[in-house]
Amino acid sequence: MKMRKGAKRKYDSTSRSEAAKTTRELIISSARAIFLEKGYAAATMPAVAKAAGTALDTVYATVGKKPALFRLLIEMAISGSDRALPAEERDYVRAIRAETDAVPKLRLYAGALSRIQPRLAPLIRVLQGAASLDSELEALWQSISQRRADNMRLLARDLAATGRLRSGLSESKAADIIWSMNSPEFYLLLVEQRGWSLEEYETWLGDAWIQLLLEP
Repeated sequence: MKMRKGAKRKYDSTSRSEAAKTTRELIISSARAIFLEKGYAAATMPAVAKAAGTALDTVYATVGKKPALFRLLIEMAISGSDRALPAEERDYVRAIRAETDAVPKLRLYAGALSRIQPRLAPLIRVLQGAASLDSELEALWQSISQRRADNMRLLARDLAATGRLRSGLSESKAADIIWSMNSPEFYLLLVEQRGWSLEEYETWLGDAWIQLLLEP
């Protein structure tokens, strides 16, 4: 009898965990759709709760207040995970660092961006429009920009270590070139406004970096 009770408790715990995970996923997907449709200022937490089919208190308990929820959406879009992941824990970063030649490093990064930007760029557009309205969002925007610049310095250093970086091109300039072209704004210009396919975007980005950054 005791074993059966223990098994029941384990089952109930698993069920509750799965239900909580499902609720979180519904909240996040609903929030993303509402932020993208209405913008940050017009999106409300009650609307998120209604769309997710849950109580407002559950939304707050699960993902926090509105700025925290939006930050979570951004971090998830960057990491491609259900939580924020440091750069060194992302699969594509590990793959880039494992490569010994600069060309596949750049191709891998271009491929990663073709997967990341469809998730991230629309949210960044919302963030840029709202940053001036909320100090937390302004800080988030500055943090993302600086973090991206710091990560590109690491990538430029990695490229330089292969011995393939173009003669006369400093690591800092190489980092700035990558930083400018890996921006969500750059993606939106080419894919959304000019109608490029993701395949065209990925191929061109890799080709451009190889020509701009590496010795022939």
